[in-house]
Amino acid sequence: MNLKNLLLCCAIAATTVSSAQTVTIHGDKPGDIIPKEIYGQFAEHLGTCIYGGLWVGKDSKIPNQDGYRTDVLNALKELKVPVLRWPGGCFADEYHWMDGIGPKEKRPKMVNNNWGGTVEDNSFGTHEFFNLCELIGAEPYLSGNVGSGTVEELAKWVEYITSDGDSPMANLRRQNGREKSWNLKYLGVGNESWGCGGSMRPEYYSDLFRRYSTYCRNYDGHNLFKIASGASDYDYNWTKVLMDNAGGNMAGLSLHYYTVPGWTGSKGSATDFTKDQYYWTIGKCREIEDVLKKHIDIMDEKDPKNRVALLLDEWGTWWDEEPGTIKGHLFQQNSMRDAVVASTSLDIFHKYTRRLKMCNIAQIVNVLQSMILTKDEKMVLTPTYFVFKQYQVHQNATYIPTDVECETMDIKGANRHFDGKLPLVSATASKDKNGVYHVSLTNVSVDKEQTVTVNLEGIKATKAAGTILATSKIEDLNTFDQPNKVKNDTFKEIKIKNGQMQVKMPKNSIVTLELK
Repeated sequence: MNLKNLLLCCAIAATTVSSAQTVTIHGDKPGDIIPKEIYGQFAEHLGTCIYGGLWVGKDSKIPNQDGYRTDVLNALKELKVPVLRWPGGCFADEYHWMDGIGPKEKRPKMVNNNWGGTVEDNSFGTHEFFNLCELIGAEPYLSGNVGSGTVEELAKWVEYITSDGDSPMANLRRQNGREKSWNLKYLGVGNESWGCGGSMRPEYYSDLFRRYSTYCRNYDGHNLFKIASGASDYDYNWTKVLMDNAGGNMAGLSLHYYTVPGWTGSKGSATDFTKDQYYWTIGKCREIEDVLKKHIDIMDEKDPKNRVALLLDEWGTWWDEEPGTIKGHLFQQNSMRDAVVASTSLDIFHKYTRRLKMCNIAQIVNVLQSMILTKDEKMVLTPTYFVFKQYQVHQNATYIPTDVECETMDIKGANRHFDGKLPLVSATASKDKNGVYHVSLTNVSVDKEQTVTVNLEGIKATKAAGTILATSKIEDLNTFDQPNKVKNDTFKEIKIKNGQMQVKMPKNSIVTLELK
């Protein structure tokens, strides 16, 4: 990483403003349900996400279950993945599904032009994806090819997957070994149609979406949730045009937001960064809240009945590829900094689930902010994995509003998309179906521990216990040689008295507590 250029491009003036570290949880003012789909995952044919990450084939020396890596499969079952998006990403608009069905020895090879020019053998296709979703208990989310495909091609794919009738595509599926249709709820009509998915204008794509959604029909009790390819980051005009021209035809509208440095050239190293760069990163990730608000405001104006869902189906950190890895495969390490991005982002997502119904972090294995890294027969779980494991308790729970008053830091950089005050404590809370409250807190500070006072309004609790993810250095991570350096542990530094909870948090720490 060129630190000189980074510091020139992002001269951060960091000044802390002290205040009491106080979180107030309004248990008497419950909000919306936090859909489990907020914890969705994304698997693209990119680098070793699919081949080597999820899939090794039945003949591999790596232990596998019908071709799926056993270690990865078990880790994903533990994570309780609610929904999995596939096959892209940019790859989706070059993927022709009929190349990935039938006997594997007869499937044609293809060149992955988007990601490194890798030659793929199509051994992981429709059957392999839907069977994987069944194995891990995830809802499939299919991204259809609009950029280089045809209406007929996508319509036939839907028929192949969901029809139980005596139809050509259903019979072809039976011929390939699957008698009963799969369950498909989520259908994405294209991906990033403003860019790699066809470089379209929103007016043109709106008409395409209307056309495609007409011919992608519901078969035999299946009811497709059709998702339009939405905006990138700050492109509010795209959302406005799509809601105006196709809002009545869609069930959902996507949005993509990555925590990427705003300067040109290097994105920066995933492992070698300064304290100032860390704080700028957390500020950039927090700006998703303003982005969500503005897109939701447009949707509220155009759709006051809240019929169309917003889906943040790509999000996470994006750093330079690890040195020595294949260019275009986007393999990056995952440190405690990424874990703080994850917890802080999820805290924000919980607040907007009236409209925000799904989020899919990019990506599940070996790419960008992944849950899992693999290398040959070795596997390691990342700090981000442990955040998602810790936050499982919030899935399908009722959001409990929280107010945070804490120390802040002024972050002033050259990038126009983040220049403001960074809170050094982040928080969220929920109540599950059994009436149990859970509270998650993040100490963003890399320098000092924080004693956080949590006011429990409308909540009767006398004790609490939970888990903690904490490291001595924000750069700490898990490697294939040291796979257990960063992981969840038991947390007991909590006291409750007279409706207040005192939580003593180490620096660089994320805790989730169950109130009793």
